[in-house]
Amino acid sequence: MTSVFIDGSAGTTGLRIRERLASRADLSVSVLPDDLRKDVSARRDALNAADVAFLCLPDAAAVESAGLVENPDTVVIDTSTAHRTADGWEYGFPELAGRRGRIAVAKRIANPGCHATGFIALVEPLVRAGIVAKDAVLSAFSLTGYSGGGKKMIAAYDSALAPDSASRTPDSALYLGGRQYALGQTHKHLPEMVKVCGLSNAPVFSPIVVPHLAGMEVTVQLPGGRVGEIRDVYRSCYKSGLVRFVESDDGDGFLSSAALSGRDSLEVSVWGCDGRVILVSRFDNLGKGASGAAIQNMNIAIGADETEGLVE
Repeated sequence: MTSVFIDGSAGTTGLRIRERLASRADLSVSVLPDDLRKDVSARRDALNAADVAFLCLPDAAAVESAGLVENPDTVVIDTSTAHRTADGWEYGFPELAGRRGRIAVAKRIANPGCHATGFIALVEPLVRAGIVAKDAVLSAFSLTGYSGGGKKMIAAYDSALAPDSASRTPDSALYLGGRQYALGQTHKHLPEMVKVCGLSNAPVFSPIVVPHLAGMEVTVQLPGGRVGEIRDVYRSCYKSGLVRFVESDDGDGFLSSAALSGRDSLEVSVWGCDGRVILVSRFDNLGKGASGAAIQNMNIAIGADETEGLVE
């Protein structure tokens, strides 16, 4: 049986990992009691006793925890931003060329960021195929459910969207529409977007929080592209794992950012026309954008079925 320790199980990512793993008979999952969560000695012991350790912590705390691991056999999966571009850490996106095998033998795995996951799924295969130039300056935006903002943001939105008007605060109306942020173009996911895609320039990126709990939709606009050529690349690239190419279907003419809420898979699709191409990825920001991806990486690292315990 594989022993798993979750360091930081009280946050949204840690909680969902714990929920997803609760029914796994092949795992023994442990967390520290509340009074020991910040006890360095207790954390060191738990980290080094585990076959797999998930770090679901703020960046500084994740760096500290990673530094406590001395057991050469412990696989550390960090869900924070801290190690995504760091040397010695494998970027945990197995659907990208060559990465699944490296994840299988890695002892340090950096889980991708949610916005970065959607952007990279769309752009990295096209850079590799020579369709997108490495020095391109791309434009992208992302619609995300408010669960990605942590407990404080979840509480604010839950209050603002409460059916009982007495529960709402005076500024509740501010939460009813899309709320764009990171306007200074310094979003923390930009470095991994650049590095993993092999770009020399960060995209012009606009993340937008929308009033639903979970779900994400990342859009990249690609002037000059050819729809058929791009679809062929995605068909060839995404044949296994949790990322899938889906043929464009107008349906009712709308693409919902909440369509894959509660699932751990990701869909890429291509829209528009030659010369004016729109690339779209849709997934759950807590699924393939966080906890689902972390569990997928764990499954690969321990030799289990890649999608074991996940909702596709």
